[in-house]
Amino acid sequence: MVETAALVKTGFETEKPQLLIPLRLAKELELWPPPEAELVELGTAAGPVRNYVIYNALEVSATTGDRATEPVACDAVISHIEAEALINDKLGEALKIVILAIGSGKWKFADDPPNIMRNTETPQYWA
Repeated sequence: MVETAALVKTGFETEKPQLLIPLRLAKELELWPPPEAELVELGTAAGPVRNYVIYNALEVSATTGDRATEPVACDAVISHIEAEALINDKLGEALKIVILAIGSGKWKFADDPPNIMRNTETPQYWA
């Protein structure tokens, strides 16, 4: 098990929950070299990139100081470029993450009481 901060990236849109992980984190999770992976081309704002996808490789929970969500099975997308772990739109929703203020990083869990507003975590870079 590895704990890391991850960035919710709503523009990272796929059909199922995925967590993009930097190569160094993939090594830490013993997913590199990839055991059974597919090399796929993904469209990004900067143009197409090729990453390895390992289907249903991870169980991910969102944890804070006072709680953790139920684990969600997701694909691991291994990136040679990205330095942070990125949560895609489907995984963020499955983890019940609700973004309240994008610029200041305010968020909550969907089932948090109305008065709860959480602060973003400090970024963790794996480069």
